[in-house]
Amino acid sequence: MTKIELEFIFNSSARILYNRLSTASGLSEWFADDVQVKDNIFTFVWEGIEEQAELLGKKDLCYAKFKWLDSKEDTYFEFRIQTHEITNEMVLIITDFTHDDEKQENIELWETQINNLKHILGA
Repeated sequence: MTKIELEFIFNSSARILYNRLSTASGLSEWFADDVQVKDNIFTFVWEGIEEQAELLGKKDLCYAKFKWLDSKEDTYFEFRIQTHEITNEMVLIITDFTHDDEKQENIELWETQINNLKHILGA
């Protein structure tokens, strides 16, 4: 597995962005068709197919980190919000893991998802 980190600039408040990254209702607006949560287990639904991830940790306005339950490897995906030191722009950093032969496809999928998120936020 290869670790990838993607950075996206947002024109949004950290609170609004963080809520879209860390709550079932926020994630269902852009990340999946539907999201349910129970006891730190998030169930994501895409076109009728369910996948579950455990919320490993989160810090208000900073990050949310998840691990797919069906993943046998020590991998995770994380949303991290930072402010760029020089430009003062808000940056969303996504960390994910992918197989080498799926890397470009995975990056394109994240870019599509983030474009959906930006559209929803008007950012």
